[in-house]
Formats: sequence, C-alpha cells, structure tokens
Amino acid sequence: MIVTLQTQGLQTLEQLRAFLEGSQPIDFDVPQREAANDFIAQTLRRFGYARLGKTNKGLVRRYLCKVTGRSRAQMTRLIARFRATGRIDDRRRGPAKAFPRRYTREDVLLLAELDALHGTLSGPATRKLCERAYVLFGDDRYARLAGISNGHLYNLRHGTAYQHRRGPMDKTRPVKVNIGERRKPAPNGQPGFLRVDSVHQGDLDGIKGLYHINLVDEVTQFQFVGSVERISERFLLPVLEALISAFPFLILGFHTDNGSEYINRQVAALLNKLQVTEFTKSRARHTNDNALVESKNGSVVRKHLGYSHIPGRCAAPVNHFAQNVLSPYLNFHRPCFFPTEAVDARGRLRKHYRYEDMMTPYDKLKSLPDAHQYLKPGTTFQQLDALASAMSDNEAARQLNQTRAELFRSINKTQNPAA
Repeated sequence: MIVTLQTQGLQTLEQLRAFLEGSQPIDFDVPQREAANDFIAQTLRRFGYARLGKTNKGLVRRYLCKVTGRSRAQMTRLIARFRATGRIDDRRRGPAKAFPRRYTREDVLLLAELDALHGTLSGPATRKLCERAYVLFGDDRYARLAGISNGHLYNLRHGTAYQHRRGPMDKTRPVKVNIGERRKPAPNGQPGFLRVDSVHQGDLDGIKGLYHINLVDEVTQFQFVGSVERISERFLLPVLEALISAFPFLILGFHTDNGSEYINRQVAALLNKLQVTEFTKSRARHTNDNALVESKNGSVVRKHLGYSHIPGRCAAPVNHFAQNVLSPYLNFHRPCFFPTEAVDARGRLRKHYRYEDMMTPYDKLKSLPDAHQYLKPGTTFQQLDALASAMSDNEAARQLNQTRAELFRSINKTQNPAA
C-alpha cells in the first residue's frame, strides 16, 4: 500500500538508519499517487541524493521503499527519472497513436436509447433493429450500428457512457378431462397452430390479481395478449374469442397445457364455433410441448407488464393496452429468432438459430411460400403492409413505453395508500 510519512523528525541519515532498524516511532496516512511521488522527490532533494555515497544512497532507497510500499525496481526507476528531469511525473496516459474508434460516443448513446425503447433485447434482436432502422426506415444515425457484431455490441453495453445513459405464476391444477387430444401439434410449416397459456399478475393480501392470456402462433410467432379480471369462463371466453379473431390468418389448431381454464366444454364449444379443427393438450413428462408460449411469458408478458400485483378491476385498461398497443408492436416491430432444422450424423433433429433468419413475425408470415393462401377472407397484405409501415420500430417502441407509463400511473392512483 502506498503511504506518505510524517517526517518532521527525520532530517538526518542517522535518523533514517534508526527508523529502518525499527527504533523510531512514526505515523502513516494514505495519499494519492501524485502525493506519494511528490514525497519521494522532496526526500531526495532534502538529503541531496545525487551527492551521497553508494551506502547512503542505498539507505535512502530502502527508506523510501519501506514508507511508500514501492518495490526496489520501481524505486530505482523513479529515482532515475528524478535525476534526469528534477521531478517525478505520472506517465500514465493513453497511447500516442491509438487505434481509431469505429463506434463513436454518439453511437453508444444511440444504442442506449434504442435499448431503453425496446427493453434491452438480445444482441441479435438489437442488431436487427439497428439494421431495420437504417435499411428499412432510412435513419442514417444507425449507419454504423447496422453492421455491428454481437460481441462488440455487448462491449458497448458494458462501457461507461452506455451505463450512464441507461439507467409469481400460479401453477394450474391437473385434472382428468376427456377434452382435447394429448399430443404435440404438427403444423408442418403452416401458420394457424396456436400455443396458449395464462399468466397471473400477483397476489396482494390474499386478493388475486388479474390474468393475462397469451396466444402465440408456432410457425410465425404472431402473438396476441389479452387480460381478464378472473380466469373463469364468464371473463375468459369473450377475450379469448377476440384474441383468436385478431390473427390475420386462419386458426387451425389450439394447444394448451392441462389447466382447467382451457380444458373444459365451454372452451371446446368456442373453438368449434370458430372452426378450429384441432384441440390438443400437453403430454405428461414432455415439458417442451408448450415451451414456445412459456418462453414468451417471460420474454414478453413479464418484461412489459412485470411481476407486481395489478388488481382485477384494472383488467379493462390493461386488456386495451395489451391488444391495441403491445400486440401490434410484437407482431410488426419486434424481431424474433426462427430455427433452421437439420439432422445430425446420429439422426437427431437439431435446431440452429442464425442471425440471417431473424425477422419480425409479420416478415416471417410474408416469407412463407404462397403466404396469401393462409390469410383470412377480406384480409390482404396491402392492409397489413400499411399497419407495418405506419411507424418505425423506434416510434412504435416509444408509443409502447409512453402508453405503458400512463397505464401504470393510472393503476397506482387507484391503489389505496399503505397504512
């Protein structure tokens, strides 16, 4: 540890020798590096180091090493610097010819702004947003960030400038009901096979919060979210019907876990009314059967609506936000990974998630062969293109954040203050 010495009483070489032998009492305090260097220079001047003999020079050097904590090699370099220039300067500084920076401070702040808008997505998703902002929406500020790599993106996120700018689910009860076929859906690359799950928005003093209904298409990852006051059929069925009807393509399959809120005759009658031909449920000991929607529960619902308790009486405004603001953002502006399947040497099916295959759910729908054949009657890609291009990704994220902030302010005002 570097220390400086209260040396009023050490004025001669004999006193130094006595101090080094341990017979001289002394006090220490902790200085800065510059103060330690100044102390070394003053000591060398006081004892006239350049005029001393070899023995006394060694005495002064050992004394300075002891009181400053520097090694003998370090002290030798500092003394040589003092004898050459008459002072000891801190030579720590940047290289004379530093490598040029490809990404400027403005790029780092722009990345922080993008992450704040979209909630700090994964590296590839953020890259895709930068690429879309520059190529698709013509924002020249993203010219450099559009070509950034994953590794360098995370390096920028760890930087000081970026850091300065950024600042429980209920388990469903299994019941034995002969409704729904117990198997994994097989969409075979065709959209319209939904994965469904519920997310509970916390308890408070024994009072249940509202529930979110999350529907995700397996092939395109088109997603619609709704909210209900209670999970009973009276609240669930109208919202479930509205969510299924909101998909731009025909719905052919409905897959859920074994929760009784969906495995019942009322939901089966609703699906029959909407001409959904397949009604399937997860198999025992096959946790991946409904993994897609489970992952969306965390990466979307919890990310944007959190874990805190929201009273059931606030279901109507939350449902309006989820269906009219959150869901369009997810489908037209939020990039998703889509796997490429390949069979390895052992005959196992492997999924590879390539950056080139990352796109929004709407772009994925358009990329399917003969995609127009899957659309509902009266729905065209011209209508959907108008919705997708009505605002940029960043504008949609900004609208999402502003509307969500207003929503939570209104919810907080309805809460009773704590006693």
